[in-house]
Amino acid sequence: MTWVNPPTPNFSIIPAPLPLLATAEEATESTLVLAGVLLSLIAVYIASKLGGELCARINLPPVLGELVGGVVIGVSVLHLLIFPEGNAQASDSLIIQLLEATAHLSPESAQAVFTSQSEVISVLSELGVIILLFEIGLESDLKELIRVGPQAAIVAVVGVVAPFAAGTAGLVYIFGIPLVPAIFAGAALTATSIGITAKVLAEIGQLSSKEGQIIIGAAVLDDILGIIVLAVVASLAKTGEVEILNVVYLIISAGVFLVGAILLGRFLKPFYVGLINEMKTRGQLLLVSLVFAFTLSYIAAAIQLEAILGAFAAGLVLAETEKREELEEQVIPVADILVPVFFVVVGAKTDLSVLNPAVPSNREGLIIATFLILVAILGKVITGFTVVGQPDLNKIAIGVGMIPRGEVGLVFAGVGSASGALSPSTEAAIIMMVITTTFIAPPFLRLVFRESPEVAEDSSNVES
Repeated sequence: MTWVNPPTPNFSIIPAPLPLLATAEEATESTLVLAGVLLSLIAVYIASKLGGELCARINLPPVLGELVGGVVIGVSVLHLLIFPEGNAQASDSLIIQLLEATAHLSPESAQAVFTSQSEVISVLSELGVIILLFEIGLESDLKELIRVGPQAAIVAVVGVVAPFAAGTAGLVYIFGIPLVPAIFAGAALTATSIGITAKVLAEIGQLSSKEGQIIIGAAVLDDILGIIVLAVVASLAKTGEVEILNVVYLIISAGVFLVGAILLGRFLKPFYVGLINEMKTRGQLLLVSLVFAFTLSYIAAAIQLEAILGAFAAGLVLAETEKREELEEQVIPVADILVPVFFVVVGAKTDLSVLNPAVPSNREGLIIATFLILVAILGKVITGFTVVGQPDLNKIAIGVGMIPRGEVGLVFAGVGSASGALSPSTEAAIIMMVITTTFIAPPFLRLVFRESPEVAEDSSNVES
């Protein structure tokens, strides 16, 4: 018998197990991203509760404590919760350092884990503000908003035009700042953080008051006008000219969306109630309502508006159904989980190092910031006095309610910085203006509402 030698195998054609190794490495990174998110949420919830409880005990709005808690764990102090958009690296994050020490995170994978973890927390923050505005819409009265619509429109327009014009002109003619960065800074003065104001109004039992409804209505319009202003100045920074067609598109789409969402919602209300009554599974009311809110939020974002406008419109529509009270109760636990993430993240992204006068660029920024802060406050406070013919209205409260810029002002600063339109001193001044108006508005809002005797009673009812 003749033995035939088998051919020698060519091992060079066998692929190395790189995909398997890559898959294993990706799985490890995914696990560590989850670990980083969990640590971030632990820090967020501890900061929000400690800050909120502290403020509640000294008779300040808990939302202010959540913002302060965010500052403490954020880029300004502890570096627990930081984000790449502030030019931070993975090595700057204490959470990433903890993962390297306890979960065997390699330095090579640290940046990828840091980026992914930050993106997840940012998404949860955005979901938080969407839920917040949905909840605020549920607690608002659409008929009352329509009734105060003309007053809210006047407040909104004056609150945009006055600070924008005064800020831009002052920066150009007093400080000699070039026109484009001056316009950017002036545009940042137009914003109003509806999330912060609405939360404070709810905490002191004034959300459904006439002043509260005017503030909310004007803040919603401010968001729409702010989106348009941001689009205009962003195109100005990129091209040197304003794209009129884009501005017209934003104005028309905003109006059509809001009116259309409310009309469509009223048409679909019977189907909504009937569907929920027919369903037998757990959570049908909450989930169907969130589907509606998320759908409107998606449509708003898809047409270049803010997603929060869609959530607010959904809340307004569902507030007119017989399921309103039951839905409000079911949304509260969801809000308790997600809304603190939003406020803590706003605080965490606030860099207080711009207040350091030892840095030369900050000195010029401090002077400009003082001017911007004055314009930011006065430009909104005067809006309450544009409502005429109603002597019993708390006009100063309306103006104070429009003061906080919050995350909206930070968006303007971020866009301006990314476009290269802002100098370091001007960017620092805008951030300082945002910090100041965000932190002074909640206590002042509670203070000015105390002038009316029914506020104490309403507030005590809410707290109980």
